[in-house]
Amino acid sequence: MERLFKLQENGTNVSTEIMAGVTTFFAMSYILFVNPTILSASGMPFQAVFLATIIAAIIGTLVMGLFANVPYAQAPGMGLNAFFTYTVAFGLGYSWQQALAMVFICGLINIFITITKIRKLIIHAIPESMQHAIGGGIGVYVAYIGLKNANLLTFSADSDSIIGATIEGGEVVSADINGGIVPALVNFDNPAVVLSLIGLILMTILVVANVRGAVLLGIVGTTIIGILMGVVDLSAVDLSDNSLSQSINELGTTFGAAFGQEGMQSLFSDSGRIPQVIMTIIAFSLADIFDTIGTFIGTGRRTGIFSKEDENALDDSKGMNTKMDRALFADAIATSVGAIFGTSNTTTFVESAAGIGVGGRTGLTSVTVAVMFALSSLFSPLIAIVPAQATAPALVLVGVMMLSSFKDIDWTRLEDAVPAFFCFDFHGVVL
Repeated sequence: MERLFKLQENGTNVSTEIMAGVTTFFAMSYILFVNPTILSASGMPFQAVFLATIIAAIIGTLVMGLFANVPYAQAPGMGLNAFFTYTVAFGLGYSWQQALAMVFICGLINIFITITKIRKLIIHAIPESMQHAIGGGIGVYVAYIGLKNANLLTFSADSDSIIGATIEGGEVVSADINGGIVPALVNFDNPAVVLSLIGLILMTILVVANVRGAVLLGIVGTTIIGILMGVVDLSAVDLSDNSLSQSINELGTTFGAAFGQEGMQSLFSDSGRIPQVIMTIIAFSLADIFDTIGTFIGTGRRTGIFSKEDENALDDSKGMNTKMDRALFADAIATSVGAIFGTSNTTTFVESAAGIGVGGRTGLTSVTVAVMFALSSLFSPLIAIVPAQATAPALVLVGVMMLSSFKDIDWTRLEDAVPAFFCFDFHGVVL
């Protein structure tokens, strides 16, 4: 174990890495249910996407852990899956098979620019003040995700601000609002909201007290409290339910569909749409690239996972000699692998910061996450017991910790402060 992951060199141990992996898994486990829900709207079989999500996460995360030896987990990315369904499939009118073909090509492009160092040049082209802004911006984003998952925020808008809406079955499922949104705290008269607040207080106390495994203990403790409060309904969980066989059968529908007649073979058949196809693939690729770069820079430098020497070695290294080289390559190949099985872009999850926050420093954290994803295919009803109110506080706390990156920006120099502000504003709010 020591020889493979170099635990002592990275100042960690087996128990810390396993605890970090479990923490990261619970922080991102929502993707098991959210990704199939979003992609199935495009016509893809829900169970097939569920299993494809697990397979893509396992393969991508294992490569990240065993090849790059860094504590990052991969899975189909949020935002990218929404772009897949609502923009490419619904908006542009492509079939889900064609969308998968685009994702596969996107993965190949990312592999190419990684091998040719174009991706590395992008990283080095980002000024240091912007890198700190990205780190803080990711902190804002992570904390915002936590607050939303905890349902601690409510938003209101006047009717004049609504410029469009999507209606399904007579119900409004989404609305486009042009400004005029007023955020506020929710009323604390809902048991689920109260549980989120209890979880946040509990986890904060454990972290401040430097309790070992504070975040994971907070997740478990909040889940138990949720059961006692009745927020987590154990009677609704059927532990005997195992739809793995059904998922395997439906996976045959999506596996390799990217290369079939309705996928790659028809993607470029209409010469008039080729420019649009190319632009869509580029959009997939750029979104994936900057998402990953932001995650690595935002979490890796401050924690020492990617040292200054390791980043500088990118200028002179050849092949896959540095951790950053191998991490970028692992992220690149995961997208194409995911497309083969039937899911949107697989990317490095910013929720990896939750595991890094509790001490994860090596690939053993990633391997642990991969094992947890594998187990989730058998025990998905048990995984579902952990409520969002238990994992949301972990994201809030990690986001708060990452905000310390802002202190390294020279806010007295407008030439640094202005671009840094817009950088973290875009990264932390728009995403």
